[in-house]
Amino acid sequence: EQNLKPTVQWLVTLGMNKTQVPKAILTFPQLLSFSLEQNLKPTVQWLVTLGMNKTQVPKAIVKFPQLLSLSLEQNLKPTVQWLVAAGMNKAQVAKAILTFPQLLSL
Repeated sequence: EQNLKPTVQWLVTLGMNKTQVPKAILTFPQLLSFSLEQNLKPTVQWLVTLGMNKTQVPKAIVKFPQLLSLSLEQNLKPTVQWLVAAGMNKAQVAKAILTFPQLLSL
C-alpha cells in the first residue's frame, strides 16, 4: 500500500494520462509492488538513454507495463546488445521498442 500512491503519482509525472495509468495497472498490477528507486526509475532512465523521448516512454509502458519489471542486467541490456550486434542502430532499437516493447522480454 505504501508504494501505491507514489507509484501512481510517478506514472502521471512520466506523462501518462487518467486512462493510461489504470490501464497499465490493470494489465500488470504487480507494477505497484516494484521500488521506484531500485526498479522503475532506472529502467525509464535507461530507455531515455536509448533515445526514447518523454512522450515515447509512457506509450511503451502502456503497451507493455511488464517492461518495468524486467531486469536491466539480465534482460534489457543483453537484448539491446543483441539487436545492435544484429545491425540495428540506437534509433532503430528505440523505434522497435516503441512499436513492440515485448521485444525486450524475449
